[in-house]
Amino acid sequence: QIQAVQMSNPPGPSNSLLKYDTPILVSTTGRGGKKQAMPPIREKGGGKEKRTAEFLNSILPPREFTESGQLWVQYVSATPATKADVINLQEDLDKRLMQKQARETGICPIREEQYSQCFDELIRQIAIECLERGFLLVRVRDEIRMTIEAYQALYESSIAFGMRKALQAEQRKNEMHMQIKNLDKNCSDLEKQVENMERQIEEMEETEKDEREKAQKKHDDEVKLWKDSIANLKEGLQNALSAPKKQQFSSHYFLFWTSQKKK
Repeated sequence: QIQAVQMSNPPGPSNSLLKYDTPILVSTTGRGGKKQAMPPIREKGGGKEKRTAEFLNSILPPREFTESGQLWVQYVSATPATKADVINLQEDLDKRLMQKQARETGICPIREEQYSQCFDELIRQIAIECLERGFLLVRVRDEIRMTIEAYQALYESSIAFGMRKALQAEQRKNEMHMQIKNLDKNCSDLEKQVENMERQIEEMEETEKDEREKAQKKHDDEVKLWKDSIANLKEGLQNALSAPKKQQFSSHYFLFWTSQKKK
């Protein structure tokens, strides 16, 4: 069965600052759990009221909800607002912000949602009095929403960019740590090589010093030997010159020469 009836106290979703009419039951679930088509809602009033209702439904679409297998639809109210309604709207806004613990500054989805509903209600009130002003306010609302969405997209992209940069920095940090570790190891190896080379240099200097001392001692011995030889030869020569006979000189020379060979 398909119904289109109004109920005095029907169920509905959570209240909104945007004023709606009483929910209307538009369909029930048929056999097999299949929903029946929603019948058209007949507009009330004359041409101006019908035009106003159509405009409100175009800028502020009706909301639908299902409860207990029944489909309900709730249209935006076309009742003009009074001064008391505006005062109540302001009080309800402050009350909801306090109840939902919305933040006063910074990014807050709760505060954004409540102010969006309040602005839609103001558009509804103004559109009922003047459709042109309501249409202009809708354009302003859509422009503001588009700007906010652009900022949100920019914010999300900046967050993603920041995350990528943070990951790259962390990766670069790890690479730098590994490079520092490798450089420290290389420095340690080079220091060990320097110590080994210094030790080798000291050993080579000591070895060269010993060899130089030995060579110097050998040289001194040879010099001493040659000096002794020269002294003996000189002595033999003097003896030969002072001897009266040539045989005596020869015998002395022969004795000196044999002594040198033995040495």
